[in-house]
Amino acid sequence: MSKQEFSRLEVLLRVQSGRLRVTDACVLIGLQRRQVFRLLRGLKQDGATSLLSKRRGKPSNHRLPAEVRTLALSIVRERYPDFGPTLAAEKLAEHHSCSVSRETLRGWMIADGLWQDRRHRLPAPHQPRRRRDCLGELVQIDGSEHAWFEDRGPPCTLLAFVDDATSRLMQLRFVASESAFDYFRTTRAYLEEHGKPVALYSDKHGIFRVNSKEAVGGDGVTQFGRALLALNIDIICANSPQAKGRIERAFGTLQDRMVKSLPPRRRGSCGWRGYRRLPRPTHGWLGSSPSTTRASAVSRPIPRTCIGRWHKPIIWTRSWLGGRSARSRAT
Repeated sequence: MSKQEFSRLEVLLRVQSGRLRVTDACVLIGLQRRQVFRLLRGLKQDGATSLLSKRRGKPSNHRLPAEVRTLALSIVRERYPDFGPTLAAEKLAEHHSCSVSRETLRGWMIADGLWQDRRHRLPAPHQPRRRRDCLGELVQIDGSEHAWFEDRGPPCTLLAFVDDATSRLMQLRFVASESAFDYFRTTRAYLEEHGKPVALYSDKHGIFRVNSKEAVGGDGVTQFGRALLALNIDIICANSPQAKGRIERAFGTLQDRMVKSLPPRRRGSCGWRGYRRLPRPTHGWLGSSPSTTRASAVSRPIPRTCIGRWHKPIIWTRSWLGGRSARSRAT
C-alpha cells in the first residue's frame, strides 16, 4: 500500500470505531461524503485490500503507442547511439518529427540497455562543495583542449568562465592554446559584460601561481595574479579537479553537445563553413604561437597592466566596482 492508502485506512478505522466523525474524515481525506461512505462499505466487505488502486500493475491510459517507442529506439540505436536522452530527444523532434519527452525516452533507453541510470553508476567518492550564495561571488575558470571541430580544423582550447552559484556559462572563447594573454582577453570581456567578481577559482596552472619553489627573482606572483591584485580580485587555486567539478561537468556537456551538433560536411567542401581557422601571426602579440609569445614576453619589458592591454605608466583615478581604474599618463 502507498502512503496515501495507509492514511486513508487509518482515518476510516477511526470512523468505524466512532472516534471520528464523517465530516472530519472528509476534510482529512479530501473526498466528499458519498465517497467516504463508499470506502467504508468496501472496507467492511473486502477489508483493507479494497483501498488498493485497481489500476496498479496495468499500463497507463496515456502511454504512447508501441510503434512510437519502436521507431524512436530504432532511430536512436542507428544514428544516435552515444547520445544522452536529453540531446537524443531534441534531435528526434528536430530532424525526425518524433516528439518524445526526454524522461520518457530516458526510461525507454534504460529498459533497452542504451543508457545507464544515475543510481546504478558508481557513487561519487568526493564530498560536494557547497555553492556560493550570490551570482558573481566565485567564478570558476579553466581551459579544455579538445578536437572541437573534429577534423575540420586544428585542435584548440576552449576557455570557460562558469559561475559557482548558478553553474551558468558566463564567458566562452576559443584560443589556439592556454596562455596568460588569452586569459587576459577573456577576463577583460567578462568584466565588460558582467562586472567584477569577488574571486576566481582555478587549478594550479603556471598562469595562476608560481609553481617553482626555487625561483631566484620575482615576488612570487604571476603576471595574471598581478593584474587581478590590481583589480582587487582574489584568486583561489584548487587542490584537485573534483574541487572545481562544476566547470569540469560543463566541459563534459560542451564536448558532448557542441561536437555532435556540427552540421554535416557537404560534398566538395574543404571544411565547416562556420569555422574560421585561428590566425598564426609571427609577431609576439595576443593570439600568437606559444613559442613566439614566450620569447616576446621575456625580451620585452612588462609595465603595470590592466586586463588584456599594454599600458604606459599609469595613474589611479576613480573607484570602479569596488576596485580602481587607471588611465595612461600623458606624455
